[in-house]
Amino acid sequence: MTMTPEGTRRDTRAADFVRSGALLTEDEAAVRDSVRAFVDEHVIPGAAENWDRAEFPFDVLPKLGETGVMGGVFSEEYGCAGWNNVAYGLAIAEIARGSGSLATFLHVQSGLAMTAIHELGSEEQKQKWLPAMAKCEKIGCFGLTEPNAGSDPSAMETTARKVEGGYVLDGEKRWIGNASFADVAVIWAKMDDGKVSGFLVEGGTDTDGFEADVLPRKGSQRSAWQTHITMKDCFVSEENRLPKADGLGSTLSILTHSRYGVGWDGFGQAMDCYETALAYTKEREQFGHPLASFQLVQQKLVSMVNDISQMQLLAIHIARLKDAGELDAPLVSMFKMNNVSKARGIAALAREVLGGNGILLDYRVIEHMADIEGVYTYEGTNDVNTLIVGQAITGHRAFAPRPAAT
Repeated sequence: MTMTPEGTRRDTRAADFVRSGALLTEDEAAVRDSVRAFVDEHVIPGAAENWDRAEFPFDVLPKLGETGVMGGVFSEEYGCAGWNNVAYGLAIAEIARGSGSLATFLHVQSGLAMTAIHELGSEEQKQKWLPAMAKCEKIGCFGLTEPNAGSDPSAMETTARKVEGGYVLDGEKRWIGNASFADVAVIWAKMDDGKVSGFLVEGGTDTDGFEADVLPRKGSQRSAWQTHITMKDCFVSEENRLPKADGLGSTLSILTHSRYGVGWDGFGQAMDCYETALAYTKEREQFGHPLASFQLVQQKLVSMVNDISQMQLLAIHIARLKDAGELDAPLVSMFKMNNVSKARGIAALAREVLGGNGILLDYRVIEHMADIEGVYTYEGTNDVNTLIVGQAITGHRAFAPRPAAT
């Protein structure tokens, strides 16, 4: 139970109307409860203030590193928790419930940078980076998106030129979270033969030829620092090339894992919006009656919990498929598309239910509403994920280049 600004005791289990907890093992529920306690104590108290000031919560990182969520599904030999994907997803949802911005940091650190090193790196690279990144002692970023190449990574312009002892990187990346304070940057670039490969820029902005400028004046994800990276004659040694990063397909496989986490993110933020709205309507009175007693208010609350219930059940099912090795990219795209689009609608309804108070950061709903807009775009826009699913069910690639109309 947590307190709203008006003193309402808010039930943090209220969103589980369909009793999805019955589908969890004791270990999975224990992970959820442990991360929930961390979020209530260390994340929520300062989240709105950090968001308002566009400040990253560096003070939270040591405790965050103790939760096990970073690289949560990777084995203990790399200093990680060795959870299954249900536990990992539940942990992500709890982090997102506390702060959409901190969840974005998590997606970059765990879902992208750590996953790239784990899946595509050498044993030496994994041993060097993963244990420290799991504890948040070292921070990573993932440089794929460019100013002119967002949804179409095949159009990337960053190059990796072979030189004696390694490679020289030249190009730009944009919207790269964590890069301004990262210890290692996973950078994707085109080799001399046109193939895409991955490189570890060790030292981040301390490396000659590597700059990362924080993007200012954002209206979403304000506590997460996205950057514009510029690389000019940036040298990377041969030992810092990811040996299993061979072509664009290896890049996209990493995005599939991160996209899975974003689906849980949408659920977590929607959960907080609904719980806040429900608690508010039980306490707030108009015309001598609680808001919760009015038909139109109940209709909005029912719509929210109905969508949340579908999000919960889909999330657990998708996680079970992932654990069984049966999850493919179109299913992950549907998961992200469904959960984040529903979260977007839930946040809007919650803000509406709260009336004027809905735009105050004290209630957190407007913060989630803005942060979900960022989530709606990254890790595949809703349109791109829709077309990935469309191709899977029809066999037609609708976003393929088409000849000009005559």
